[in-house]
Amino acid sequence: MASLFNHNQIPLLAETDILVIGAGSAGCVAALAATVQSQYSVMLVERYGFAGGTSTQMLDTFYGFFTPGTSPKKIVGGLPDRVVNELDKTNDIFLRPNTYGAGTGVNYNPERLKFVWDKLITEAGINYLLHTSLVDVIQQGTERKTCIFWNKSGFYKVIARRVIDATGDADFCALSGCRTELAGENEPAQSMTTTFRMSNVDLAKFKTAGGNKMMNALMAEAFDNRTYLLPRKEGSAHEMCQSGCISTVAVKVSGLNALKVEELTMAEIEGRKQAFEYERFFRDKVPGYENSNIIGISHQIGVRETRRVYGEHRLTKEECLSGKIPDSSVLLCGAPIEDHRKGENGQDETYWEYIPGTGIYGVPYGTLVPESSSMTWVAGRCFSATHDAHASCRSMAQTMSMGQAVGLAAVQSLKNDCDAKDVDVSLLKNKLVEIGQILDVPDSIAETSRTGWKNNLNVNK
Repeated sequence: MASLFNHNQIPLLAETDILVIGAGSAGCVAALAATVQSQYSVMLVERYGFAGGTSTQMLDTFYGFFTPGTSPKKIVGGLPDRVVNELDKTNDIFLRPNTYGAGTGVNYNPERLKFVWDKLITEAGINYLLHTSLVDVIQQGTERKTCIFWNKSGFYKVIARRVIDATGDADFCALSGCRTELAGENEPAQSMTTTFRMSNVDLAKFKTAGGNKMMNALMAEAFDNRTYLLPRKEGSAHEMCQSGCISTVAVKVSGLNALKVEELTMAEIEGRKQAFEYERFFRDKVPGYENSNIIGISHQIGVRETRRVYGEHRLTKEECLSGKIPDSSVLLCGAPIEDHRKGENGQDETYWEYIPGTGIYGVPYGTLVPESSSMTWVAGRCFSATHDAHASCRSMAQTMSMGQAVGLAAVQSLKNDCDAKDVDVSLLKNKLVEIGQILDVPDSIAETSRTGWKNNLNVNK
């Protein structure tokens, strides 16, 4: 892909060993992992004014740390535990039971999490830059990448020896000419969701009246009768760390491409429209919500999938449902296939399919390496997977685990002067286990003793 810029005329902002683009959960952990017992310089660039991506822009629950079911097993550890431990220090987390089918969730205060990401990143000595967007990539031989960024100060370039694409949309990979699949090309893309939060909810009254079962029955009735213009018959409204507040995953916006700005604009408008229709429904119909109001809407609409790279390995639905852990695995996943899509009856619905056997499968290293990559990795929802497999392995605990793996892999690549695709996976796995990642199936829930927050396991509001 030809560059739009003459990079010789653009001032140099920095030269770095490892450049991480995108400070979502995956990118933050990737940058942190790259500093573990490492002498290499690390730079983390984010287009918004705070880190966290989905974890702070729209959600308040980490899923994927635990398998679903009545005896959940903890399958993610290491640096993601550090994040949870920091939140636990100020009582800004609690564990939510398997209410909606995805397993035990780690509910947190997203405003505190913004501060936690800042704290961990700055303490690690990472060159951290916010309000800065990637606009172009220029190849400089086989040893360097020149990335062109724009911020309020103007256009600048960063020269990097290794690059981790954690943009979610695979922006770096697309600008570099890597092969990608656009969600919707082969299967319908998952819908987008604007989350919203409501205050002054009488949760005791709500629970006495029947809780979520009652709420979904009322939602289904409203959908069928079209008394309220809701997009679906059921949704999630759960308690937050903040007293008397709830957070939702109820809005659904389908059929629009989040990589086309006109359609993304339409999605944002539709998402807010649905949010306030839900507010009207909750206030009118749901006991406990009579005096509640929306107090916050997600920073942007939540996008589940756009571009996915074609990697050295491509995770498939069959691999997920096999419940196997291949030798090349660098993280575990137990999340079901959770596909948010429009059904045949026109309503937006969620399709679930659970992992059989142990309920756990392994994710190969090659899913994080674009085809024939010498100096690039991906982490987060742009990793290499089919639509169905992606619908399972996109939980934030898994994307943090991806970041942990690629951060360490980038260091190993520099240390051993090897391409990304040629990293010794056995050595990488040893390093992952050394810092706390879980790569084997835990015998029981007692395995959660690997973390500092196991005693909170049964705590929920």
